[in-house]
Amino acid sequence: MVNIKEIDPSSNPWAPFGIQVRNSRRAKGLKQHELARKCGVSAAYVSYVELARRPPSEKFATKADEVLETGGTLMLMWWQLKHTALVPGFPEYANHENSAEQIRLFEINIIPGLLQTRNYAAAFEAGKVRQGTATPEEAEERVAFRLTRQQCLDRTPPPFLHAVMDESCLRRAVGGRDVMIEQLLHLEQLAELPNMVLQVAPFALGENQPFLRMVHLLTMPGRRMLGYSENEHRGFLDQEIESVAALARSYDRLVVEALNRSDSLALIRSARRDLEWMST
Repeated sequence: MVNIKEIDPSSNPWAPFGIQVRNSRRAKGLKQHELARKCGVSAAYVSYVELARRPPSEKFATKADEVLETGGTLMLMWWQLKHTALVPGFPEYANHENSAEQIRLFEINIIPGLLQTRNYAAAFEAGKVRQGTATPEEAEERVAFRLTRQQCLDRTPPPFLHAVMDESCLRRAVGGRDVMIEQLLHLEQLAELPNMVLQVAPFALGENQPFLRMVHLLTMPGRRMLGYSENEHRGFLDQEIESVAALARSYDRLVVEALNRSDSLALIRSARRDLEWMST
């Protein structure tokens, strides 16, 4: 009988990554040497990673995600451990987001990260560099992490995503005309997907808009709900049943007050056409 060494998740910062690799490998029915061959590494390398005796490379995390079909989970964990440019509290939220069955978002002033194009994300982070609140390296890390997060939308089956955007998200010209046109076209394409609902909360809502900050709500397997919000300095993951339920009720009111799907799509197209007409 083979002696399987169990790993204490708290024994090493890389232990949770190793445990995830081992569990995912077993779920796929692969031996260590089989995973190693598919990932282009040695069996000893896989063993060391699973036992948290050496940190994995980015290349291994990317390939293992593909082979084990983990929907980007390993890359998210790798980024969280290797990089510190993210808002404190956000990596924990992103880890839950990656396995959520339903994702509900409200954003103000900026397109939600899961819906951003690469150019829009890069332009937004470049602004942080010019303001002196981020280094170029941190900006690069944030863009890469944002694009990695978006892989959760490619899961099978994909999560159901409902995003309500304040009209300011469409009107704030991040990156200039061309970047915004590309971003708005991207929203139009996403709005046609069966697992997505995009709505716009128009300026006309005024004081009837229930949120003055971004709010994210996740429905996890088993119907457990989580809430997330941020201030300028850190993020807050809320797991308290009553407070998350209160956020969900406010979100439901917002959905009723916002423009319906077809009118929201029409407003997105209108904002895009305004930019296109400006150039002529």
